[in-house]
Amino acid sequence: MPRFTFRGGVHPNDGKKLTKDKEIKAYIPQGEAVYPLSQHIGAPAKAVVKKGDRVLAGQLIAEAGGFVSANIHSAVSGTVKSIEKREVPGGGMVDSIIIENDGLFEEVDYSANVRPLKELSRADILKIIRGSGIVGMGGAGFPSDVKLSPKNEKDIDCILVNGAECEPYLTSDYRRMLEEPEKVVEGLKIVLSLFDGAQGIIAIEDNKPDVIRLLREKTKDEPLIRVNKVKTKYPQGAERQLIYANTGRYVNSSMLPADAGCIVHNVDTIISIYEAVVLGRPLISRVVTVTGDCIAEPQNFIVPLGTSYRELIEAAGGFTKDPAKVISGGPMMGKAMYSLDVPVVKGTSAILTLSRDAVAESTPSQCIKCGKCVSICPGRVQPNLLADLAEARDVEGFLKHDGMECCECGCCSFVCPAKRHLTQTIAGTRKQVLANRKKG
Repeated sequence: MPRFTFRGGVHPNDGKKLTKDKEIKAYIPQGEAVYPLSQHIGAPAKAVVKKGDRVLAGQLIAEAGGFVSANIHSAVSGTVKSIEKREVPGGGMVDSIIIENDGLFEEVDYSANVRPLKELSRADILKIIRGSGIVGMGGAGFPSDVKLSPKNEKDIDCILVNGAECEPYLTSDYRRMLEEPEKVVEGLKIVLSLFDGAQGIIAIEDNKPDVIRLLREKTKDEPLIRVNKVKTKYPQGAERQLIYANTGRYVNSSMLPADAGCIVHNVDTIISIYEAVVLGRPLISRVVTVTGDCIAEPQNFIVPLGTSYRELIEAAGGFTKDPAKVISGGPMMGKAMYSLDVPVVKGTSAILTLSRDAVAESTPSQCIKCGKCVSICPGRVQPNLLADLAEARDVEGFLKHDGMECCECGCCSFVCPAKRHLTQTIAGTRKQVLANRKKG
């Protein structure tokens, strides 16, 4: 079979052997549960509970604050302690609902709202997805019902399930595909039912041959679904690169995937859609990989949202040595942590601990004009030049040289022999441009 890929990219040490063979374990949290009202792109959710209220697992505790927003449900039963600002994995303080976990995990009756799939209209399915608080769980956090409601609905002909999991160390998607393949297939079929004439592609990197074989077996009688084996290379799972590798269609920074007739969903998102539509279960948990060379027993946990990072690390045996760096997510696009007292949110994919901080240990020097960053850039820009323009605060020059086409994947910083912080420098100017555009 052919292997599909894209121009550029890198091959970092994948670190997946630490957890790839670890079956998903259910984790039962002990401490309080924290639910930030902003754990998605768009307007913050609005609390619909108050201090002193008793809530059940699966109960709505905050409703979407606008069209681009998402509902939030409690994953535990207990009493609302307060609504106050708490720290979140991405940094900063966010208004959050704090629930004292009573340890009973009494749940709402999900079956009360379940209807046979064949009786549901397109509007019904989208309403269930919105009501369940489902967002992109690969990290972006974009509300899924909004993504599934493009203006050019009739032009959508490809639904891509991102099973690449190209980020080093992460194995949560791999384990979900291996352990729950039927949910992946059925979730994709639900999404396909929303678009007349659309076909589905489950894209999986070729370093996961067991999952490829399994899902091809599960889809052999599904004429609208195929499983593509894509080349193992970072950032194969980035939206633009995944679309190009599987369809040959190019998406730039001024476009949405829907403009190329595509919608892309993460594996966890697809499974959440299945559980919401078929089982009536809102998004209240996700799989998190806890890994790295400082963790005693690296694991894949299915974790109720709101669980503390610190508690989850202890569940994996704690630290064998003091980590030099703890990252929320993977080493390429994750966020360095300065506190472990933050909650698992909808976009949490992993907690990575490293005994060495290669970035802090390196000293940036002058660019030697080697061109490595240009040759591997999947966005087809010149990272060295863009970083120079960003440092000079030359926004006009930055835009002229396609600075917004950078996807902040980190490839350029990874290969730079001068150890320049290319991605971080470029990202700062990109954020400035985006903020200016919103203003006006």
